[in-house]
Amino acid sequence: MSDNGDARYGEPTLVKGNEAICEGAIWGGCRYFFGYPITPQNQIPEYMSHRLPEVGGVFLQGESELASINMVYGASAAGARVMTTSSSPGISLMTEGISYLVASELPAVLVNVTRGGPGLGNIAAAQSDYNQATRMGHGDMPMIVFGPNSVQELYDHTAWAFQLADEARAPVLILADAVLGQMMEPMRPRIDDHPPAPDKPWATNGCKGREPNVVNSLYADHDDMETVNLRVRQRYAEASKRCLRWAEHQTDDAELLLVAYGTSARVCETVVTRLREAGTKAGLLRPVTLRPFASERIGELAEQARRVVVVEMNMGQMVDDVRLAVNGRCPVDFTGRTGGNIPSVEEILTAINEHSPVAG
Repeated sequence: MSDNGDARYGEPTLVKGNEAICEGAIWGGCRYFFGYPITPQNQIPEYMSHRLPEVGGVFLQGESELASINMVYGASAAGARVMTTSSSPGISLMTEGISYLVASELPAVLVNVTRGGPGLGNIAAAQSDYNQATRMGHGDMPMIVFGPNSVQELYDHTAWAFQLADEARAPVLILADAVLGQMMEPMRPRIDDHPPAPDKPWATNGCKGREPNVVNSLYADHDDMETVNLRVRQRYAEASKRCLRWAEHQTDDAELLLVAYGTSARVCETVVTRLREAGTKAGLLRPVTLRPFASERIGELAEQARRVVVVEMNMGQMVDDVRLAVNGRCPVDFTGRTGGNIPSVEEILTAINEHSPVAG
């Protein structure tokens, strides 16, 4: 995926999701990686530790998540394209540093391969970090969040994220899960040249005959802080117009609309097929960007739908955004599993019929 749609791809190869993230990052221009090991994303730093030196890059394992995110801050301040990855509680530890990146107007790419939680949890797949990802950090802190559902999308969106981060001068987050990170699927790598990084006249990369640049997130004057917040929000709004994405499956005449992202959406495609076979006009909308959110399109589909069902691998988080988008046009129900469990096709069908029978 690219902003101008002129991407060229090579022949497909079988790749694991975590490795696709790495290759997408390298194509996108990432040459610095700082991180700390935590399952189920450990294969990313392992892969980058030997892959980055092959392309003239630098890999360094920090002594903690806190150290790693602050290394990201330093590299970004110097103008580098830089990435870190972690899983759920590790991202929690990085959250303060991520907010500093936003306030300092620094681009970076972050990846969360979510595990079951809360707490230390387990290494199973979950979507319980949706609220953390889309509403992360203290202060007025907007951030673009992608929710891929395939190995190819992990590659494409990680590659694209570096360009978006530079345009927005802000972090971009890829939200995956243990299934997506560990699964192997055919992936077609980009064979065109990646877009060059833009000039960064704000970077702390040596004065070179100019006044020194200062990267800062401390603004004692409240008007100065408001000015920064407004500037950050304006860049986010402009980038959001270019990156808002969603996918639809049999929604043209859908009277029952399912909304799901990531791994849950893959299961829901089969649910739609089963419901159609039983005579129910069902369809699926899959948000690809979780922030910005496809609120307008969901609202349009809710005009024709009699009911919306949100399916997630959590206790119900994205459902709040869907309810806001539907805005009372029709009922919105939720079904899901938590703790690392993935809802099955049969469980989703049963839940749909328990809420309101729609199929035999």
